[in-house]
Amino acid sequence: MISSMTGFGEATEEVEGIVYTVEIRTVNNRYFKPHVRLPDIAAHLEADIEMVHREKIHRGAVHYSLRMKNVSGRALFEIDENALAAYAGKLKSLAGNNEANCRIDLAALLTLPGIVQPVSPGSEESERMKQVILRLTDQAIDRLKEMRAAEGKALAEDLIANCEVIAEKLEEIRKRSGVVVEEYHEKLRKRVSQLLSDGNLKIDEETLAREVAVFADRCDISEELTRLASHLEQFIKCCRTADHAGRRLDFISQEMLREANTIGSKASDARISQAVIDIKCAVDRIKEQVQNVE
Repeated sequence: MISSMTGFGEATEEVEGIVYTVEIRTVNNRYFKPHVRLPDIAAHLEADIEMVHREKIHRGAVHYSLRMKNVSGRALFEIDENALAAYAGKLKSLAGNNEANCRIDLAALLTLPGIVQPVSPGSEESERMKQVILRLTDQAIDRLKEMRAAEGKALAEDLIANCEVIAEKLEEIRKRSGVVVEEYHEKLRKRVSQLLSDGNLKIDEETLAREVAVFADRCDISEELTRLASHLEQFIKCCRTADHAGRRLDFISQEMLREANTIGSKASDARISQAVIDIKCAVDRIKEQVQNVE
């Protein structure tokens, strides 16, 4: 069954006094496009996290966010005292040179670049943190995929409903196309008879038959009807069986629209033209919905 590209997944766990929260949100995109936001202490895991996404998500813009909250009181950041002393000394020097009195605000100094640095975890702690984050990432992706699958089921139902509308209109066109040539034959016969009645002339049946044959060949849409019916069958099959069919469905819907346009241009009947308009409206709805399919 197809899946939607829109979804949300979240996973949270507390490990050794740190609360890890992973949030993943996906929206429509023609390609797979990840956006990963990590705290500085976990920035080195970006490539590993993106690899996990690529294995499980095939299409869509992915917005990944990791938050780490310290609830143990253990510092996750450290202050570079040498850099802080250098800043303070420079300020005192400037104040002395200008014979001005100034007060140094330590809180303001802490906001300067290079003062506050994330604590660099050891190799064992870094590995434990990596396993926790990747495990939570897997959990969040699984929940995301559950939501995308539920929305995909609704999408498939809507797409198949539109395909059924197209199939119904195709059957109307198929029945009508066999009558169009007969009506044209009779209409042409009456018109020619009316024109020749004043001259007391007879209709040349061979010429009339040739003209009808040319018309029948020009407005023959049997091949287009067969191809469009085949496209419908493939489309419905993909909706029910394929997991990542978004691009395939998009291509098939374009082919369906092309066949409908050809039928409309070749048909010389108002009722067929109206049915073609209904088909094109249904195909437009399908093309719009397909943009949401993974």
